[in-house]
Amino acid sequence: METPTNPGENPALCQLYFDPDMERKNVAQKWLTQAQASAQAWQFCWALLSPDKLPEVQFFGASTLHTKISRHWNDLPTDQHESLRMQLLSHILRFSSGPKMVLTRLCVALASMALNLIPQAWSQPVADLVRAFQPQKPDSEGGSGTEVSQDPHAHCLALLELLTVLPEEFQSSRLIQARRTQLREALAGEWTVMCPMLRQLLQSQDSTNQVKEKVLRCLSSWVGLDVPLGESHELVQDCFTALSNPELFDTAVETIVSAISQPDCQRYIDALLNLTPLVLGLHDQLKTAAQDGDMETSHGICRIAVAMGETHSRVLLEQVDHWQEYLALVNMILFCTGIPGHYPVSETTSSLTLTFWYTLQDDILSFEEEKQEVYLQIYRPVYFQLVDVLLHKSHYPSQEEYDSWSSDDREQFRIYRVDISDTLMYVYEMLGAELLSNLYDRLGRQLMDPQQSAVWQDTEALLFGFQSIAETIDVNYSDVIPGLIALIPRVNISNVMLADTVMYTIGSLAEWLADHPVMLGGILPMVLQGLEKAELSVSSVSTLKRICRECRHDLAPLRSGHPHCDVLVKEIHKSSQCMWLMQALGFLLSALPVDEILGRLHSLIAPHVQQLDTLAQQEPNPTNKQSIIHVLGMLSSLFTTLDINTQADGLEGAASPRRTPSQTTHNPVVVVLQQVFTLIQSVLSKWLDDSEVVEAVCGVFDKSVRTLLHDFGPMVAQLTEMLGQIYSAFPQASALDLARQLVHIFAGEEHHIAKIKTLIEVLTSTTLTIFQQGPRDHPDIAESFMYLHAQILKRKPDLYLSDQLDMKALFYCGVLSLKFPETPTVKAASLFFTELLPRCKDMPSLGEVLQRDGKLLTETILQAVGGGSPRNLTEHFSDVLLSLNRHCPALLSQWMKETLQTPGFPSTQVSTEQKHTFIQQLVREQTNKRRVKDIVKEFSLLCRGLQGSGYSDF
Repeated sequence: METPTNPGENPALCQLYFDPDMERKNVAQKWLTQAQASAQAWQFCWALLSPDKLPEVQFFGASTLHTKISRHWNDLPTDQHESLRMQLLSHILRFSSGPKMVLTRLCVALASMALNLIPQAWSQPVADLVRAFQPQKPDSEGGSGTEVSQDPHAHCLALLELLTVLPEEFQSSRLIQARRTQLREALAGEWTVMCPMLRQLLQSQDSTNQVKEKVLRCLSSWVGLDVPLGESHELVQDCFTALSNPELFDTAVETIVSAISQPDCQRYIDALLNLTPLVLGLHDQLKTAAQDGDMETSHGICRIAVAMGETHSRVLLEQVDHWQEYLALVNMILFCTGIPGHYPVSETTSSLTLTFWYTLQDDILSFEEEKQEVYLQIYRPVYFQLVDVLLHKSHYPSQEEYDSWSSDDREQFRIYRVDISDTLMYVYEMLGAELLSNLYDRLGRQLMDPQQSAVWQDTEALLFGFQSIAETIDVNYSDVIPGLIALIPRVNISNVMLADTVMYTIGSLAEWLADHPVMLGGILPMVLQGLEKAELSVSSVSTLKRICRECRHDLAPLRSGHPHCDVLVKEIHKSSQCMWLMQALGFLLSALPVDEILGRLHSLIAPHVQQLDTLAQQEPNPTNKQSIIHVLGMLSSLFTTLDINTQADGLEGAASPRRTPSQTTHNPVVVVLQQVFTLIQSVLSKWLDDSEVVEAVCGVFDKSVRTLLHDFGPMVAQLTEMLGQIYSAFPQASALDLARQLVHIFAGEEHHIAKIKTLIEVLTSTTLTIFQQGPRDHPDIAESFMYLHAQILKRKPDLYLSDQLDMKALFYCGVLSLKFPETPTVKAASLFFTELLPRCKDMPSLGEVLQRDGKLLTETILQAVGGGSPRNLTEHFSDVLLSLNRHCPALLSQWMKETLQTPGFPSTQVSTEQKHTFIQQLVREQTNKRRVKDIVKEFSLLCRGLQGSGYSDF
């Protein structure tokens, strides 16, 4: 394709718009972008706007004009400004009848020009533009020589389009703050010319719907400039008349909401008070729309009411002479909250109102006590009504209707109920104990009075309300909870959704039950009954887990028989629920006397160990694999919570006092692990190359180590030997992570250190081989390896005195890991160096490596900061630079000077002077981490050519 000259005579535009081949489109796009940037573009754009060209070509011509004006304005001599303005006006008038896309682009171009000239070179842009679009024939200075359309209606629409895009172009332009402020003030000053004209057009009988819609959009656009409501409230009032016109309704809603949502409006109290009756006047239209199922209308009116009530709640509350009007507005919003229909299927309005109730409550409770009392007297009854409305809105539809909903509708309804739950929890702060009493009384009437014919949804909603509050509020002191616990067994849980809520309600009261264990007997059978039903799996298992965690020392009947353990064997529950159930059993077993735990533990896991034994003897296949991972996951879950060292509060009065095991008595978990160790080795022998199975095996030991801590000691020798073997045969990140846990807990114990030292040497030797072969495909291993060595340096740096550890190779592995694009790997490598550098003074072997290869580390970091790595990693590199500066400042200064003197390093975007400044700034900071981060970030932006571009905050 030839050098960019005139795209009008070139096939590039046809390729861009009409060629189906994406590659050819991209070539054309690149060429046309170059053409737009060329100096000739100021001339050829007018040829592209010729009437005989295709609309797509004309659009490109108009876009070129905008590009030149917005990006290359300084290339145009000042004496050509007026000529350009007249040409643009002439073409906008000519294109006023269309095509629309060309007209809009020309308007954007002229708006961009105005922003370059206002206010110095163009002091009254709006007045001048209004004059230019008057119906009389324009001057012949347009420069086109073609007759301009004389359609006044089209001219009016074109003028409104131009005035609409002017603020939009201002908002989207990249401007320095001082210029932005100057332009905003200049444009806001033009509002006195704009406002009367827009009012006249909106009120005029001659204005078409098209013109009125344009007026509304124009007002919306100017509202974004913070034009004072005091100067525009009459125009906003006029907008309310458009709400009765179906064709203008949506646009009028957007405009009114934009206008009254500006926080600055609060300064214009009289204007707000004048608008409030107009909002209240929409109540009848709202009710009619709700009765007719007209979701669009009710949605729009609700948005207006919420915008007025929420944005200005405090200001309107303070107008004590108008309290009845604001109360009426609050009741109008309450109507919107309770609008008939099921969200989101037959109404979408109620969800818009929920944040309003937070705002109103916050404002009421922020008044001083005396004033607050007055407002509470007025609004507490409203909030009690709100609770009724929210509970009604949370009702499930009939089972048949619910089954017909799409999965997306069900998910939206679930989220909507979560929002209602949050609102109820918040409302409790205002209504307090009286709210719980209210809910309890209603539930009691439903469940105790045979005359009541409540549907299951009514009961579910009340329990949902209880659960919402009890989930986050401390209800231990509520006097209605004992009655509630007594009522719950009366609920018929044949309906799944009601049964789910019953389970979750019991779960939310688990802490209360721990303080009142006498009540467990009546409530626990319901949970155990729920465990037998697959459809109640999630709710019943999670509730049992919470009860076992909180009430473990009061569940002797449950521990004696494990009636719910059968469900694990029956395979009622999915894998994740089985894990929760095992955690619940772990809590239970933890509460037993130590000498009883082992027997119970054996009986609990025997079926699963037997299953694992069978699976270990079979040839590997995908089904076996998932079963093995499931069994290992169950053991991990059990060992996560089975902690015999946990002492519950108030244990002194327990019937079976716990005894501390003697040094010779192994923890029951350790005993079981030692018994199944050979079996686990057998599993590994067949699945050593499968990362998921190895991860699951490591998970069993990892969870045990984390829970048992030093009690895990008897397993260290066996486990370190096995870890070394499996990692040497098939390196996996999970083995390194488990080794890190062992270092964390046992590196300080003399009788374990030899085994751990041997393991570290094996793991390091094997990993160094991976790094020599190319670690790029193993970011997880690089990450875990760096974290392991950071832990060694932190807990037991003496291990680095070993002749078997190659310090230089380790240092180089860290440098390579810093070059990875993955954030976790870079973070781990950075931590490795920040742990290593402080040790270099005390450990000669490390000091020698730093002296020899510190320059390489510095160069790697500078290259990464200068554009070699993603910007979001800069913070981690700054940590290493700070550590270098703390522990070897003279060397760092020397390395940086030597490295940065290379021309074009780390980027051609930075000058020698900027590099020098960076070095000076950095070496001065040895303590302030935040300051070092800012210095490195700024240098990184300079290197990438982004400083001051507006992207620097992203």
